[in-house]
Amino acid sequence: VEESRRFHAADVDLRFFKKDHRITLMSFLFLLFLTGKLLVLTVATKETDGFKRFMRSAKQFNYTVKVLGRGEKWNGGSYLSAPGGGQKVRLLKSALDDVKEEDKIILFIDSYDVVFSSGPKELLKKFQQARHKVVFSSETLIWPDRHLEDKHPHVREGKRFLGAGGYIGYASNLREMVSDWSGKDDDSDQLYYTKLYIDPEKRKSINITLDSKCRMFQNLHGALDEVVLKFEDGRVRARNVMYDTLPVIVHGNGPTKLQINYLGNYIPKVWTFETGCTVCNEDLRPLSGLKSEYPPVVMGIFIQQPTPFVTVFFERLLQLRYPKSRLSLFIYNQVRRRGPQVQGGFSANDGVDPVTSRNMGFDMCRADVDCEYFFSVDVEVVLKNEDTLKILIEHNKMFIAPMMNKPGRLWTNFWGALSADGYYARSEDYVDIVQGRRVGIWNVPYVSLVYLVRADVLRSELKAADLFQSPTLDPDMAFCSKVRDQGVFMYVTNMYNFGRVLNTENYQTKHLHNDLWQIFENPLRLLFIKILFSPLFFLSIQPCPDVYWFPIFTEVACRHLIEEMENYGQWSGGGNVDTRIQGGYENVPTIDIHMNQINFQKEWHKFLLEYVAPVTEKMFPGYYTRFDLAFVVRYKPDEQPLLRPHHDASTFTINVALNQVGVDFQGGGSRFLRYNCSVQATKQGWALMHPGRLTHYHEGLRTTAGTRYIAVSFVDP
Repeated sequence: VEESRRFHAADVDLRFFKKDHRITLMSFLFLLFLTGKLLVLTVATKETDGFKRFMRSAKQFNYTVKVLGRGEKWNGGSYLSAPGGGQKVRLLKSALDDVKEEDKIILFIDSYDVVFSSGPKELLKKFQQARHKVVFSSETLIWPDRHLEDKHPHVREGKRFLGAGGYIGYASNLREMVSDWSGKDDDSDQLYYTKLYIDPEKRKSINITLDSKCRMFQNLHGALDEVVLKFEDGRVRARNVMYDTLPVIVHGNGPTKLQINYLGNYIPKVWTFETGCTVCNEDLRPLSGLKSEYPPVVMGIFIQQPTPFVTVFFERLLQLRYPKSRLSLFIYNQVRRRGPQVQGGFSANDGVDPVTSRNMGFDMCRADVDCEYFFSVDVEVVLKNEDTLKILIEHNKMFIAPMMNKPGRLWTNFWGALSADGYYARSEDYVDIVQGRRVGIWNVPYVSLVYLVRADVLRSELKAADLFQSPTLDPDMAFCSKVRDQGVFMYVTNMYNFGRVLNTENYQTKHLHNDLWQIFENPLRLLFIKILFSPLFFLSIQPCPDVYWFPIFTEVACRHLIEEMENYGQWSGGGNVDTRIQGGYENVPTIDIHMNQINFQKEWHKFLLEYVAPVTEKMFPGYYTRFDLAFVVRYKPDEQPLLRPHHDASTFTINVALNQVGVDFQGGGSRFLRYNCSVQATKQGWALMHPGRLTHYHEGLRTTAGTRYIAVSFVDP
């Protein structure tokens, strides 16, 4: 109580409180006093993503942090190599010389792989309850010398072995603990502290114990099955289910960096159910209002496998809202295509393999002193959001990717976790992120196909020439592994709808226009125009009674279908004998090619069912749509210019104009004799839908010049 006067508590008269309330108040005041005595020491020779995460969590709870080793070269080894960490002991020993208060409480903790989940008051309360002057974190596994296992004191419950990544104690006791240190920077700090702990005299003299039940410190190595996230009251904590404790500090020691990254996506208040993402708008780099000042970007475009809709891909890149003068292109094309080619860039013909091409793209950015970012995009990415590049830059991360998925599937361009052998594993939150139930920026172990990386990172942490090479892993996995090993966080954001990824697994290249066959794999209107109007629209466009007229195809789809038929070239002779149809006889023959002759029957039927059937069922309610015969007809003045009056062998017919009257041909059209009504001003890509029998006896009007093409489908013949 006397000490609490420093905190302006002298005016509190404890006589007015009941006894148990006085004890509670005195405990609170004592912890308040101790809070002012607490100093957090950590070592960070450079500001990594992990260090920024640590400092953000410390700031959340108002910890006072002093960083040791800034600007020094790190010589203390890493968890991937032999035991090290001696540099931390040296820096601590030096820092303690500057601490004059003997009763100062020092929390010494790693930073790159650590997050705070609670504040100083809880930490100090648990420290006092430990009834020792120095408390170390504990571990399930002994490291680095297994031969010392039997010398560790047994504990009634909990973990037996010391962890050097976190400990708390009074300055005087810590000074005594490190006084005998004379090791090298790459010597093992854990082995040094372990030998002190297993020495009964040293342990008693320094007054050391372990936090065996993880009340203060949670080391993840060897304890992954013990730790779960606990969401409560707008905050998130780690809970140890084995001991039913809530650790104050969570440490991803050893090979558990992926797990601490996962937990760090939530702890302490990064993302909660109540608030959503709380850090997504922090430390941004606004680009609004800038023009020539936009950061220069090298955009790497990689075409490494046959992919549909390449033309659409480049059109979408051109639509990105980013000053084109601030973009430079690197293109690698490994694919030879029928038809138009991607010109320029590098290819396998230049002796450049896919792995080398990735490094060459990075090198182009590294060598350009003005380059600030490298934007890598594979050709199967559909960038629908025109602000994608701008959004990624504004997030101001070393490495960030937009989330892309395949429609109707849980496949995305990121992995939420890794298996033990480094391959795909599903994290607990993966489905929620993909389906948009959790929205934010996520630290993940793997991204591919499209990402933005800062140029200064390529020139420093990611400057190695073998980033994509591994004896056991695919190039993309090898790259992500080396990014993680360098302490660079790979973020993916699902805050916006950026686009999607094409399915390329079943893409065939044996046709002239292979994209036409993508209706199953990539059905989202890249070639076909989905009906967007109400049935009232179709009721209002009736050029003749019960003849409906509506748009269905793009100009590209029409042109490609014509060229595909002409490329096939096996047009029928226009005679009555036709072995392609049931019965082998055609009463009113045309010069045509059936869809099944070019193996397009399944795709055509799916297109009709998805886009046309909803219209037919609105116009002819109660009638189930079943399509059968489908073909493309060619009319030419010197071949078959017209078609005599007839009924179609259908309940109703779909007739799509594939080219333009007045441009590609003259004349043509359809005349319905019962109504003396003609449709001659046909529109490219528009369909006529009309009954085929009884009421709509009709004829094909004469084509006087050029060549007219129509695609015909008989419904329920």
